[in-house]
Amino acid sequence: MHSTHSEAPLIVYIDFKSPYAYLAVEPTRKMLARLGVVADWRPFVLDIGSYLGTAKLGKSGKVKEQSRSAEQWSGVKYAYFDCRRYANLRDLMVRGTVKIWNTDLPAIGMFWLKQQETIVEQCQPGSLLNKFLDAVYEPFWKRELDVEQLDVVEGILQRIGADVTGFKAYAEGPGQAFNTEFQHATFAAGVYGVPTYIVDAQASGATQKYFGREHLPRIAWHLTGEQGEAPDIAYEGFENAAQVETHQAGLTVCVDFKSPSAYLAVAPTLAMAAQKGVQLDWQIIATPALREPVNPGPEADRSVLHRYTRGRYIADDLQRYAPHPLNNLYETERSDRAAIGLLWVIQRQGNTNAYVGEVFDRYWKRNEGIDDIADITTVLAQLEIETSGFETFAAEVGAQQALKMREDLSAKGVTTSPTYLIADEPFQGRQHLPLLADLLTSD
Repeated sequence: MHSTHSEAPLIVYIDFKSPYAYLAVEPTRKMLARLGVVADWRPFVLDIGSYLGTAKLGKSGKVKEQSRSAEQWSGVKYAYFDCRRYANLRDLMVRGTVKIWNTDLPAIGMFWLKQQETIVEQCQPGSLLNKFLDAVYEPFWKRELDVEQLDVVEGILQRIGADVTGFKAYAEGPGQAFNTEFQHATFAAGVYGVPTYIVDAQASGATQKYFGREHLPRIAWHLTGEQGEAPDIAYEGFENAAQVETHQAGLTVCVDFKSPSAYLAVAPTLAMAAQKGVQLDWQIIATPALREPVNPGPEADRSVLHRYTRGRYIADDLQRYAPHPLNNLYETERSDRAAIGLLWVIQRQGNTNAYVGEVFDRYWKRNEGIDDIADITTVLAQLEIETSGFETFAAEVGAQQALKMREDLSAKGVTTSPTYLIADEPFQGRQHLPLLADLLTSD
C-alpha cells in the first residue's frame, strides 16, 4: 500500500484521537453516498506533542504535566470548543482527553480489516471498517475506551464480526512494523494532520491534497468532473437547523487587512449578510504575518518538518481559493491606518461594508498601499466620504480608538483573522458561514 496512492479516487486519512477527524467521518460518508463514489480510508497517527506540546490531566481534572506555550494552549482550547459546538448540533459527545493517546493499535486494527474487505466493500454502510470506526470513535470521545490496550482493540474487532484469528500476533509483529513504516512514509509524503483528503489526479487533472472537512464541497466538485464554478470552503449544513437558537440582528467580524484568509472571507461574508439582511459590525485586529516556509533540510526533526509542511500547505491552499495571485502573503509591515479609516467611516455614518471591501481590494487585488494616511484618504475620497479633518483624527483620537479596539478584542481572545462574534462567541474562519447564517435572523 503506497502511502498517498490508491485505486480509489479519494483517500481519507483519519486518527481516532482527533475530534476534527471524528466530526468529518459522517459528512464524508454522506458525500460519498450522494456521489456514488468510494474512498480509501486510512489511519494517520498524529504526533501531537511534536507541534502542539504535551499535557496530561491529574485525577482532579487539572493539568498535572504540560509543555505547551500560551499560544498552543489557546489553539487547543479553541479546537475543543469548536468541535463541541458542532458535535452538540449532531448529538455527539466530545469530551476533552486526559492525555495524548497513542492510537497505533486502532490504526493496526484498521489495517487488519482492510485485508478482509475490498475498498468497495469497506465503503458499504454495514462494512466491517465502518462498524469499526463507529465502535472506536463514539466511546473513545466519551472517555469510555482505552485504545492503548491490545485486548480492547481485539474485543472491538470481535464484536463487529471480524475474524480475529492471529490478530494479536499481527499487531505485535508484522502489523506493528507495517504501521510504523506507513506512518513515516505518509508524513514524508506531506500528510501532517487529519482529516486529510487526497483526490486522485484522474479525478482532478492533478493530485490534490486537502486538510479539513471544510473542503468537502470542493472535493465533491473534483469528484464530479469539476463542472461550474469551484465552491468555497464550508462546514456541513445542519439537518436540524430549524432547532438552532437564533440570534437577532448584527454580526461582529474581526479582520486584519493584511490577512489573506480575511480577504478571501470578505465576499462570502458580504453575500451572506445581504441574503440574511444582517448588519455587519467590522472590527480590526492585528495578527502576525504568515511565516514563509524555509526548507529545513533532511536532518530536521519532526516538529520542524511539520511546521514547514504546514506552512507550504497553507500558502498553496490560500492561493487555490483566491480569484487571482496573492502577492503579499508574507508581508510583515503592520499599521493602524486602515483601522483608523474604518473608525472615521463609522463616525461619518458611511458605508462600512464598502470601505472594508475597497481596502481589501486595494491591498490584495491591486497591490496598492494601505499603510499611509494618503492611501486611506484616497479610499475615503473614492467612496465620497468627507476627508476634511481625517489626518488630525488619525494622529490623535483615531489612533487611540484603534489601539483600544485591538486591545479589547485581544482581551477576548480574538487573535485569528477572520473571527466572527455572536454575543462574544467566537467562530474562526469563513467555513462557519453556513452555521452563522442559521444562527442569525434579520432585523
